[in-house]
Amino acid sequence: MRIGIGLPAAVPGSDPTAIGDWAAASEARGFHSLAVIDRLVYDNLDPLVALAAAAARTERVELLTTVLNTGYRRNPIVLAKQIDSLERLSGGRLTVGLGMGGWPEDYAVSEVTLAGRGAAFESALAAMRTVWRGEVSGASGPVPALPPGRPGVLLAGVVPAGFARAAALSGGWVAPSFGRQTLHAGIEAVHREWSRARRPGRPRVVVERYFCLGPGAAEIAEAYVKHYYGAEYAEQIRPDVLADESHLRNEIDHLTEAGADDLLLFPSTGALEQIDLLAEALRGFVG
Repeated sequence: MRIGIGLPAAVPGSDPTAIGDWAAASEARGFHSLAVIDRLVYDNLDPLVALAAAAARTERVELLTTVLNTGYRRNPIVLAKQIDSLERLSGGRLTVGLGMGGWPEDYAVSEVTLAGRGAAFESALAAMRTVWRGEVSGASGPVPALPPGRPGVLLAGVVPAGFARAAALSGGWVAPSFGRQTLHAGIEAVHREWSRARRPGRPRVVVERYFCLGPGAAEIAEAYVKHYYGAEYAEQIRPDVLADESHLRNEIDHLTEAGADDLLLFPSTGALEQIDLLAEALRGFVG
């Protein structure tokens, strides 16, 4: 299983100017990928901007959004151009995990309705792909196409329509950051829909977990997820938060057995020493 690390772009109080240092150090320690999560009404950096900073300081590591919320980003052509730009800046290392976004306040401040999100999402994705295929033209000619299949696309979703959409329209599924039952059911559903769509090969399954290591790790991690998700959801997330090496390695074993292809470990603090602590805890898996 490939193991990536999240950027601290959604950790309140983190130094935004350290994103590049975090990215460079993570690549040097052998992590397979760098990832970002997305909120609108929160103390976080825009995910595409954060990954652009990471792209400038790295050469090999894959860049992922898990996930970029498209529902309230109203103009898919503009969004496609931004994604296209990041794919080019990174030298073809971008995989966009896309979702509709589940935070009602993000929709409210954007004055976008939650109704009809599925159809709107499919329409937006189709429009974005016209840009990436070079099918959008202006007075000076067409926008140059990206190589076939670029950027990589994965979709999120935890309802039957979402699993079908991920299997039919993307390279795989981004699982939620918590919930073993949801994970197992989702992997089974995506594989079933993949076969139903008669896709060759198998879907890529990306799983996220929050981590923190070192002194006071459990308390730091709990405070962060409670701040990000609220007290109600924090109770559901707590069993899947990784705050010691034993839990971390046991979770890797479980996720590998479940059929996950990638594990993305998102930090609960922006302290740079978390990279070395995680790499040491994962000796034999990264490096």
